[in-house]
Amino acid sequence: MSWIEIIVLAIVQGLTEFIPISSTAHLRIVPALFGWKDPGAAFSAVLQIGTLVAVLWYFWRDVLRILAAMIVDLRRGKLATTQDAKLGWMIAAGTLPIVICGLLFKDHIETTLRSLYVMSAALAGVALLLAIAEWVIARRRASGIMGRELDQARWRDAIVVGFAQAAALVPGTSRSGATILGGLCSGMTREAAARFSFLLSIPAILAAGMFQLIDSRSELLASGSDTLKLLVALVVTAVVGYATIPWLLGFLRHRTMFVFIVYRLLLAGLLLFLLATGRLS
Repeated sequence: MSWIEIIVLAIVQGLTEFIPISSTAHLRIVPALFGWKDPGAAFSAVLQIGTLVAVLWYFWRDVLRILAAMIVDLRRGKLATTQDAKLGWMIAAGTLPIVICGLLFKDHIETTLRSLYVMSAALAGVALLLAIAEWVIARRRASGIMGRELDQARWRDAIVVGFAQAAALVPGTSRSGATILGGLCSGMTREAAARFSFLLSIPAILAAGMFQLIDSRSELLASGSDTLKLLVALVVTAVVGYATIPWLLGFLRHRTMFVFIVYRLLLAGLLLFLLATGRLS
């Protein structure tokens, strides 16, 4: 890929990884619109390491606190002795579904599921589910039920959000969109669901990124120039992603996801139109 492609795709990844509009779909759609080659699932997964750096950069205090609490649990031979330790073990449990599904359906994820038709269907489908979730939230608030915060998360929440994250292996679904949707369906507030989504992404992105980097190293790191381009892409992704996290948390604290729902539906419609008219293949 050229330097222009690398920089553009890195910015796209940093912007769309945390916003519930699907980074994987945008990394497939943007090159198609510009007439570039599909960067491939391996590049998309490795590029997510940049957003992993952004999450660790932004939540480093929370991550260190959670890891310390989990280590104390292991030394005591007990689980979930504190709220931080409980959150850590819930993140571990919620990561299992995506690891299992990712290994079982790896070939489909990298090939047939990267179809633009699949992505358009996933974009529209999750948009409708988010709209239903927002309607349910409005009904709950009308009844005086405001939703649970992150420190009130339950094991059932971790399992629901974990399976929602596994569903995001289908390009176009959006990992953040699916996990936030899972948190909302479990009764969390929007901000709590987003925070849990960010923390839950850490082991999943690390595992997927490192696996693809090792598995596709001969392709991704074929030369010194390719290695440099990938490093620059990771840095750009991390910086843009770091700036996106506080914006999204602040946005969800006071607003609904209506704008993201409309965007997903419009993008899905545009994709189908371009495919139907032969402008995209």
